[in-house]
Amino acid sequence: MADSLVANFGKLSNKKEFKDLHWTGTFDEYLDMVRQNPDLARTAYKRLYDMVMSHGKEEYLDSKKRIIRYNFFRDTRHTGKDAIYGLDIPLMRLMSVLKAAANGLGPQRRIILLHGPVGSSKSTIVRLLKKGLEEYTKTNAGALYTYSWVVPGPDGKEEEMQCPMHEDPLHLLPMEWRDQAYKELGLEDSGLYLEKDHDLCPLCRFNYDRLMAKYEGDWTRVMKHIRVRRLVFSEQDRVGIGTFQPKDEKNQDSTELTGDINYRKIAIYGSDSDPRAFNFDGEFCVANRGIIEFIEILKLDVAFLYDLLGATQEHKIKPKKFSQTDIDEVIIGHTNEAEYRRLLSNEFMEALRDRTIKVDIPYVTKMSDEQKIYEKEFDPRKLRGIHVAPHTLEVAAMWAVLTRLEPPRKFDINLVQKMKLYDGKALPGFSPDSVRELRKETEREGLDGISPRYVMDTISRCLVSEKAVGMINPFLVMNELVSGLRNYSLITKEEDAKRYADLMSLVKEEYDSIVKDEVQRAISADEDALARLCSNYLDNVKAYLQKEKIKNRFTGQLEEPDERLMRSIEEKIDIPESRKDDFRREIMNYIGTLALEGKTFDFKTNDRLYRALELKLFEDSKDQIRLTSLITNAMDKETQEKIQVVKARLIKYYGYNEESATDVLSYVASIFARGDARNEKKE
Repeated sequence: MADSLVANFGKLSNKKEFKDLHWTGTFDEYLDMVRQNPDLARTAYKRLYDMVMSHGKEEYLDSKKRIIRYNFFRDTRHTGKDAIYGLDIPLMRLMSVLKAAANGLGPQRRIILLHGPVGSSKSTIVRLLKKGLEEYTKTNAGALYTYSWVVPGPDGKEEEMQCPMHEDPLHLLPMEWRDQAYKELGLEDSGLYLEKDHDLCPLCRFNYDRLMAKYEGDWTRVMKHIRVRRLVFSEQDRVGIGTFQPKDEKNQDSTELTGDINYRKIAIYGSDSDPRAFNFDGEFCVANRGIIEFIEILKLDVAFLYDLLGATQEHKIKPKKFSQTDIDEVIIGHTNEAEYRRLLSNEFMEALRDRTIKVDIPYVTKMSDEQKIYEKEFDPRKLRGIHVAPHTLEVAAMWAVLTRLEPPRKFDINLVQKMKLYDGKALPGFSPDSVRELRKETEREGLDGISPRYVMDTISRCLVSEKAVGMINPFLVMNELVSGLRNYSLITKEEDAKRYADLMSLVKEEYDSIVKDEVQRAISADEDALARLCSNYLDNVKAYLQKEKIKNRFTGQLEEPDERLMRSIEEKIDIPESRKDDFRREIMNYIGTLALEGKTFDFKTNDRLYRALELKLFEDSKDQIRLTSLITNAMDKETQEKIQVVKARLIKYYGYNEESATDVLSYVASIFARGDARNEKKE
């Protein structure tokens, strides 16, 4: 049994891919490959940019502004595990920096600094870039190569000594030949390909000089000792991907970036300045030709800054006891708001600020995108049968976004209306230009507010609480979000906690409106009744516009169009008396246009009319169903059957289960009961 399983698993291996990724050949073969495909000699920035672009992009308009969405950041190849939502504009800014750097226009000599509040996806973006590069180097489009030296070892036997910096074999071309060599290889477009003045690393220069002396300057014989091989990036194996995280200030050592002496090998080679006795394993060394991530970069000790500044501006590092060594890698870091403010106030950090390109990564300010973040985290497959009632994640996203928005200054709207405009909803009197104005008037929108992590932690707590017996609902989550503010460590001001708690009342009002609308739709979801009501309305509208009488279907007598019926429907969608004729003509013209196109009109075709019919039918049905009997438990059999029909519709069309449907019906019944009580008092 064990052997058969091994054999079965063995069939999953791809021997051809393994062979391709472990290709080795001569320097001459590599030069031929470069001549056929100059992209093999791309700079690190060009390779990173091409990697992102290889996944494609799409364009869309947001408030009349052209936005590019890069498919790479959707992480579809990993089922959206690290997908980024709602940050298309910041990612466009990041990609413009990478594009300029890829073309050698300046940003390649800068640190890319992702700046934003905690939990705004900064580290996720970098993780995606690192993971994407790893996978890209396994493809034909992302292939790159390095080399090893086949030379006599300390014991006289031949050994293979890999270039510790994973350099491109083209660095083996003598500096004075490179102009002509690059021209013959098709690498003349400066900025896209390896810099011509980059020299060999100390170990490779040592082997090169030793062999040149042995062969009396015969370069072709020296190249016989070169074995070119395919290079595949791997953060796990510390190849092409480096990550540096500052530790305790007392224990920081710059050799973590540039490497250190191997004291054991000094006894073999006799000197601590022999490059063979040095470990080129600092993060700058292992990340050469790829990408290095600096986690919380601004927490670096000042001693590290010298190495960082040289690596950024000059593309050189200074290993201990050796001359400056050339590197080619993307340097990207991220930091939070507090650390960045400290950088701005520190006059000793001017050189670092001057070499930094800051890209703001704010919180999401679109509710639908924020909701996608929570839906990704709380995938039904992870919940082990716990039902998340409809709108639970929606109200959490709504509240989180409201805490991040600044009150409008120029427009007479509240925060909820502003949130809806940002989310692409239409409001009377507002255009895409209005939305652009709303965004322009803000100063720090998206840089303050509640972190998605706090919301996700709260939802997680709800899922395992004693109150969640197989289900969580919006009421539980809303209460926990507010009560948890007392222990939220990122809130330092009492007024902020109070403001966030007060915003929940707006969310509850919006939730009331949503579920009332949903229950109304479920009650009035009798398609036959809607079709009859629609037909009756249209017959009356047609007769009204043509100044004709209509035949009463019961008495057979000709009568005037039923104005009361038409107005009772139109008023449901706020059509004023002065606009009724325009609306009626609009509907009939719409039906005529469809007919010319060979299409048939039904009550679902026009959204506004459909909604008006639903509300009218709900009003006519509400008294028959007597929804408020739910909160008194005084329900006759007929009402019970009608309630079951509504509940079944909520389950089928809106995602409720039996328990959550009962809860929401009871809740909406209490809302109607309060409204009826208020109306009675007025009367």
